[in-house]
Amino acid sequence: MSRIEFSAEIAELLGRVRRRPTAGWPWRPDEPVPPGLPVKQSWGWLFAPDGRVLTLVNPKDGIVSLPGGSLEPEDAGDPGRALAREAGEEAQALIGPAYYLGYLYDRVGSANGGNECARVRMAAALRAVGPSAPDPASGRHYRRLLVAPGLAVELLGWGAPGLRQARAAVTTAVRWLGVPAAANETIEELPDDGCEVFPGVTPGG
Repeated sequence: MSRIEFSAEIAELLGRVRRRPTAGWPWRPDEPVPPGLPVKQSWGWLFAPDGRVLTLVNPKDGIVSLPGGSLEPEDAGDPGRALAREAGEEAQALIGPAYYLGYLYDRVGSANGGNECARVRMAAALRAVGPSAPDPASGRHYRRLLVAPGLAVELLGWGAPGLRQARAAVTTAVRWLGVPAAANETIEELPDDGCEVFPGVTPGG
């Protein structure tokens, strides 16, 4: 097994990671959201060209997340638009077109006032990130790490269902984004002042 490489600063950050309890929402890969089931959230596996994905760490509480969040009126019911907006707000990220992977069925509906809902998962190219800044909606200021998808699942604490979701994301990214099936395993923090990730598009471009 190859050694995962990362800096001492990243090691200190990862030492404070705290995993949330799994919610147990059933994963529905490739299935369209049924008519009448509201889509309340959209989250994304955002890929760099070497197969790593953008993972956000809140240094204040150690919680790890993928970019994404709740659909807002300006998203007009479009999960891809919601993902692009949330990625920009949370990670100052510019992404390419989003590809639908499936959804998580939330029977309890904690994101929908106690009524059942869907939480969509998508994959997209991470084109670039701008200068690091707090999320204007929550005030959280995330650290932005590129990690292999399998390690992202470990940091998220999603277990076997998360691995199935990651495999679906990798399969889509290999097919449509041209990334390798075996990702670079180095853990890298994206620079505070921003950078291009996938060639050809820069922040604000």
